[in-house]
Amino acid sequence: MGQPTVGILHPGSMGAAVAACAATNASVVLWCELGRSTTSVERAARFGLTPVATLAELLDRSDIVISLCPPAAAEDLARDVAGRRFAGAYVEANAINPTRVQRIAALLGPEAAVVDGGVVGSPPVGGKTPTLYLSGPADTTGRVEALFAGTAVRTAVLGPEIGKASALKLSYASFQKTSRVLVALAVGMAREYGVHEELVKVASKRIDSYLSEPQYIATTAARAWRWGPELDEAADALAAAGLPPEMLHAAVSTLARWNDAKDDSELTLTDALDRLAQP
Repeated sequence: MGQPTVGILHPGSMGAAVAACAATNASVVLWCELGRSTTSVERAARFGLTPVATLAELLDRSDIVISLCPPAAAEDLARDVAGRRFAGAYVEANAINPTRVQRIAALLGPEAAVVDGGVVGSPPVGGKTPTLYLSGPADTTGRVEALFAGTAVRTAVLGPEIGKASALKLSYASFQKTSRVLVALAVGMAREYGVHEELVKVASKRIDSYLSEPQYIATTAARAWRWGPELDEAADALAAAGLPPEMLHAAVSTLARWNDAKDDSELTLTDALDRLAQP
Protein backbone atom coordinates (compact mmCIF):
# COMPACT_ATOMS: atom_id res chain seq x y z
CA MET A 1 0.00 0.00 0.00
CA GLY A 2 1.41 3.41 -1.05
CA GLN A 3 1.54 6.59 0.96
CA PRO A 4 -1.93 7.88 1.91
CA THR A 5 -3.50 11.17 0.91
CA VAL A 6 -4.36 13.19 4.01
CA GLY A 7 -6.91 15.97 4.51
CA ILE A 8 -6.72 18.47 7.38
CA LEU A 9 -9.83 20.25 8.72
CA HIS A 10 -8.73 23.02 9.35
CA PRO A 11 -5.16 24.31 9.41
CA GLY A 12 -5.10 26.49 12.55
CA SER A 13 -1.84 26.88 14.48
CA MET A 14 -2.03 23.29 15.80
CA GLY A 15 -3.70 21.74 12.73
CA ALA A 16 -1.24 23.15 10.20
CA ALA A 17 1.81 22.07 12.19
CA VAL A 18 0.41 18.56 12.77
CA ALA A 19 -0.50 18.30 9.08
CA ALA A 20 3.02 19.33 8.08
CA CYS A 21 4.37 16.43 10.17
CA ALA A 22 1.90 14.04 8.52
CA ALA A 23 3.26 15.17 5.13
CA THR A 24 6.47 13.22 5.92
CA ASN A 25 4.62 9.92 5.38
CA ALA A 26 1.79 11.08 3.08
CA SER A 27 1.70 11.50 -0.69
CA VAL A 28 0.04 14.90 -0.22
CA VAL A 29 -1.77 16.83 2.54
CA LEU A 30 -4.89 18.66 1.38
CA TRP A 31 -6.87 21.45 2.96
CA CYS A 32 -10.09 23.17 1.87
CA GLU A 33 -9.72 26.93 1.35
CA LEU A 34 -13.47 27.60 0.93
CA GLY A 35 -14.52 30.27 3.45
CA ARG A 36 -11.15 30.37 5.21
CA SER A 37 -9.29 33.58 6.13
CA THR A 38 -6.21 35.00 4.43
CA THR A 39 -4.33 34.10 7.62
CA SER A 40 -5.29 30.44 7.09
CA VAL A 41 -4.23 30.62 3.42
CA GLU A 42 -0.82 32.07 4.36
CA ARG A 43 -0.34 29.55 7.19
CA ALA A 44 -1.25 26.58 4.98
CA ALA A 45 1.19 27.77 2.30
CA ARG A 46 3.93 28.23 4.90
CA PHE A 47 3.47 24.62 6.06
CA GLY A 48 3.42 23.25 2.51
CA LEU A 49 -0.23 22.12 2.43
CA THR A 50 -2.06 21.73 -0.89
CA PRO A 51 -5.31 23.71 -1.31
CA VAL A 52 -8.49 22.29 -2.82
CA ALA A 53 -11.62 24.28 -3.64
CA THR A 54 -14.30 22.25 -1.85
CA LEU A 55 -14.83 19.88 1.07
CA ALA A 56 -16.20 17.33 -1.41
CA GLU A 57 -12.91 17.28 -3.33
CA LEU A 58 -10.88 16.95 -0.12
CA LEU A 59 -12.99 13.99 1.05
CA ASP A 60 -13.02 12.29 -2.38
CA ARG A 61 -9.23 12.36 -2.52
CA SER A 62 -8.33 11.70 1.15
CA ASP A 63 -7.63 8.30 2.74
CA ILE A 64 -7.21 9.87 6.20
CA VAL A 65 -8.91 13.04 7.43
CA ILE A 66 -7.76 14.82 10.61
CA SER A 67 -10.26 17.14 12.31
CA LEU A 68 -8.56 19.86 14.39
CA CYS A 69 -10.88 22.84 14.85
CA PRO A 70 -12.41 24.90 17.70
CA PRO A 71 -14.40 22.53 19.98
CA ALA A 72 -17.77 24.16 19.21
CA ALA A 73 -17.43 23.38 15.48
CA ALA A 74 -16.47 19.69 15.80
CA GLU A 75 -19.92 18.13 15.38
CA ASP A 76 -21.06 20.46 12.60
CA LEU A 77 -17.87 19.61 10.73
CA ALA A 78 -18.41 15.87 11.27
CA ARG A 79 -22.01 16.27 10.03
CA ASP A 80 -20.74 17.90 6.82
CA VAL A 81 -18.28 15.02 6.36
CA ALA A 82 -20.97 12.40 7.07
CA GLY A 83 -23.22 14.06 4.48
CA ARG A 84 -20.55 13.34 1.86
CA ARG A 85 -20.47 9.62 2.79
CA PHE A 86 -16.74 9.74 3.60
CA ALA A 87 -15.43 6.17 3.85
CA GLY A 88 -11.82 6.64 4.95
CA ALA A 89 -10.21 7.05 8.39
CA TYR A 90 -11.45 10.06 10.38
CA VAL A 91 -9.26 11.26 13.25
CA GLU A 92 -11.45 13.26 15.65
CA ALA A 93 -8.59 15.16 17.32
CA ASN A 94 -10.53 18.06 18.83
CA ALA A 95 -10.62 18.98 22.53
CA ILE A 96 -14.17 17.71 23.04
CA ASN A 97 -15.70 15.50 25.71
CA PRO A 98 -15.99 11.71 25.27
CA THR A 99 -19.78 11.79 24.81
CA ARG A 100 -19.43 14.13 21.83
CA VAL A 101 -16.71 11.95 20.30
CA GLN A 102 -18.98 8.91 20.62
CA ARG A 103 -21.80 10.86 18.92
CA ILE A 104 -19.45 11.78 16.07
CA ALA A 105 -18.33 8.15 15.71
CA ALA A 106 -21.98 7.07 15.46
CA LEU A 107 -22.67 9.84 12.95
CA LEU A 108 -19.80 8.85 10.64
CA GLY A 109 -20.08 5.09 11.02
CA PRO A 110 -20.18 2.55 9.62
CA GLU A 111 -18.80 4.09 6.40
CA ALA A 112 -15.85 5.88 8.03
CA ALA A 113 -13.39 4.36 10.51
CA VAL A 114 -13.33 6.85 13.39
CA VAL A 115 -10.35 7.27 15.72
CA ASP A 116 -10.54 9.37 18.88
CA GLY A 117 -7.50 11.63 19.19
CA GLY A 118 -6.20 14.12 21.74
CA VAL A 119 -3.11 16.30 21.32
CA VAL A 120 -1.21 17.04 24.53
CA GLY A 121 1.53 19.65 24.21
CA SER A 122 2.39 22.62 22.01
CA PRO A 123 2.24 22.63 18.18
CA PRO A 124 5.16 20.61 16.71
CA VAL A 125 7.36 23.53 15.64
CA GLY A 126 10.70 24.81 16.93
CA GLY A 127 11.66 21.52 18.57
CA LYS A 128 8.33 20.94 20.36
CA THR A 129 7.16 17.31 20.36
CA PRO A 130 3.50 16.95 21.35
CA THR A 131 1.88 13.55 21.80
CA LEU A 132 -1.20 12.53 19.83
CA TYR A 133 -3.08 10.07 22.04
CA LEU A 134 -5.29 7.68 20.09
CA SER A 135 -8.10 5.27 20.91
CA GLY A 136 -10.22 3.23 18.55
CA PRO A 137 -10.02 0.21 16.23
CA ALA A 138 -6.48 -1.19 16.21
CA ASP A 139 -6.10 -1.31 12.43
CA THR A 140 -7.07 2.38 12.11
CA THR A 141 -4.99 3.62 15.05
CA GLY A 142 -2.10 1.70 13.45
CA ARG A 143 -2.54 3.66 10.21
CA VAL A 144 -2.43 6.94 12.15
CA GLU A 145 0.68 5.82 14.06
CA ALA A 146 2.39 5.03 10.73
CA LEU A 147 1.41 8.46 9.41
CA PHE A 148 3.39 10.19 12.18
CA ALA A 149 6.29 7.72 12.46
CA GLY A 150 9.63 9.53 12.65
CA THR A 151 8.04 13.00 13.02
CA ALA A 152 7.83 15.55 15.85
CA VAL A 153 4.32 14.29 16.64
CA ARG A 154 4.63 11.30 18.96
CA THR A 155 1.72 8.86 19.12
CA ALA A 156 0.42 6.67 21.94
CA VAL A 157 -2.49 4.24 21.67
CA LEU A 158 -4.76 3.90 24.72
CA GLY A 159 -6.84 0.97 23.46
CA PRO A 160 -9.93 0.33 21.32
CA GLU A 161 -12.47 2.43 23.24
CA ILE A 162 -13.64 5.66 21.57
CA GLY A 163 -13.52 8.47 24.17
CA LYS A 164 -10.37 7.49 26.07
CA ALA A 165 -8.02 9.81 24.17
CA SER A 166 -10.40 12.75 24.62
CA ALA A 167 -10.83 11.94 28.31
CA LEU A 168 -7.05 12.01 28.82
CA LYS A 169 -6.70 15.28 26.88
CA LEU A 170 -9.42 17.01 28.92
CA SER A 171 -8.21 15.56 32.24
CA TYR A 172 -4.80 17.10 31.62
CA ALA A 173 -6.23 20.37 30.24
CA SER A 174 -8.51 20.78 33.25
CA PHE A 175 -5.49 20.82 35.56
CA GLN A 176 -2.98 22.62 33.37
CA LYS A 177 -5.24 25.41 32.10
CA THR A 178 -7.12 26.00 35.37
CA SER A 179 -3.76 26.20 37.20
CA ARG A 180 -2.74 29.06 34.90
CA VAL A 181 -6.05 30.84 35.65
CA LEU A 182 -5.40 30.47 39.41
CA VAL A 183 -1.95 32.03 38.93
CA ALA A 184 -3.56 35.02 37.21
CA LEU A 185 -6.01 35.48 40.08
CA ALA A 186 -3.28 35.12 42.72
CA VAL A 187 -0.94 37.60 41.01
CA GLY A 188 -3.86 39.93 40.27
CA MET A 189 -4.87 39.96 43.96
CA ALA A 190 -1.26 40.47 45.13
CA ARG A 191 -0.83 43.37 42.71
CA GLU A 192 -4.01 45.07 43.97
CA TYR A 193 -2.55 44.95 47.49
CA GLY A 194 0.97 45.93 46.42
CA VAL A 195 2.65 42.62 47.29
CA HIS A 196 3.06 40.94 43.89
CA GLU A 197 6.87 41.09 43.92
CA GLU A 198 6.90 39.41 47.34
CA LEU A 199 4.47 36.77 46.06
CA VAL A 200 6.76 35.87 43.17
CA LYS A 201 9.72 35.64 45.59
CA VAL A 202 7.76 33.24 47.79
CA ALA A 203 6.73 31.18 44.76
CA SER A 204 10.23 31.10 43.25
CA LYS A 205 11.40 29.05 46.25
CA ARG A 206 9.20 26.28 44.82
CA ILE A 207 10.53 25.53 41.34
CA ASP A 208 7.55 23.28 40.56
CA SER A 209 5.02 26.11 40.95
CA TYR A 210 3.30 27.87 38.03
CA LEU A 211 3.07 30.81 40.42
CA SER A 212 6.80 31.41 39.92
CA GLU A 213 6.10 32.16 36.22
CA PRO A 214 3.72 35.17 36.32
CA GLN A 215 4.93 36.33 32.92
CA TYR A 216 2.95 33.43 31.43
CA ILE A 217 -0.29 35.23 32.39
CA ALA A 218 -0.07 37.30 29.17
CA THR A 219 0.18 34.08 27.14
CA THR A 220 -2.81 32.67 29.02
CA ALA A 221 -4.80 35.82 28.18
CA ALA A 222 -3.95 35.55 24.48
CA ARG A 223 -5.12 31.92 24.45
CA ALA A 224 -8.25 32.47 26.56
CA TRP A 225 -10.56 32.35 23.53
CA ARG A 226 -9.40 28.75 22.89
CA TRP A 227 -8.97 27.60 26.48
CA GLY A 228 -12.46 28.64 27.62
CA PRO A 229 -14.36 26.32 25.24
CA GLU A 230 -11.91 23.50 26.03
CA LEU A 231 -12.56 23.84 29.78
CA ASP A 232 -16.31 23.93 29.06
CA GLU A 233 -15.87 20.52 27.42
CA ALA A 234 -13.87 19.32 30.44
CA ALA A 235 -16.63 20.58 32.77
CA ASP A 236 -19.19 18.55 30.79
CA ALA A 237 -16.94 15.49 31.08
CA LEU A 238 -16.71 15.99 34.86
CA ALA A 239 -20.49 16.32 35.16
CA ALA A 240 -21.03 13.19 33.04
CA ALA A 241 -18.74 11.31 35.44
CA GLY A 242 -20.69 12.53 38.46
CA LEU A 243 -17.93 14.93 39.51
CA PRO A 244 -18.47 18.63 40.37
CA PRO A 245 -17.84 20.92 37.35
CA GLU A 246 -18.17 24.28 39.14
CA MET A 247 -14.44 24.98 39.46
CA LEU A 248 -13.94 24.69 35.71
CA HIS A 249 -17.03 26.81 34.98
CA ALA A 250 -15.49 29.50 37.21
CA ALA A 251 -12.22 29.28 35.26
CA VAL A 252 -14.20 29.68 32.01
CA SER A 253 -15.88 32.86 33.26
CA THR A 254 -12.48 34.22 34.32
CA LEU A 255 -10.97 33.46 30.90
CA ALA A 256 -13.91 35.21 29.21
CA ARG A 257 -12.56 38.54 30.51
CA TRP A 258 -9.68 38.09 28.04
CA ASN A 259 -11.70 37.10 24.97
CA ASP A 260 -10.83 40.34 23.16
CA ALA A 261 -7.09 39.64 23.60
CA LYS A 262 -7.27 36.82 21.03
CA ASP A 263 -3.77 35.74 19.92
CA ASP A 264 -2.30 39.14 20.96
CA SER A 265 1.44 38.44 21.07
CA GLU A 266 2.15 42.05 22.11
CA LEU A 267 0.12 41.77 25.33
CA THR A 268 2.15 42.51 28.48
CA LEU A 269 1.66 41.12 31.99
CA THR A 270 0.37 44.54 33.08
CA ASP A 271 -2.15 44.67 30.20
CA ALA A 272 -3.41 41.18 31.02
CA LEU A 273 -3.82 41.94 34.73
CA ASP A 274 -5.53 45.27 33.94
CA ARG A 275 -8.08 43.47 31.73
CA LEU A 276 -8.63 40.87 34.45
CA ALA A 277 -9.28 43.53 37.11
CA GLN A 278 -11.26 45.91 34.84
CA PRO A 279 -13.26 43.87 32.30
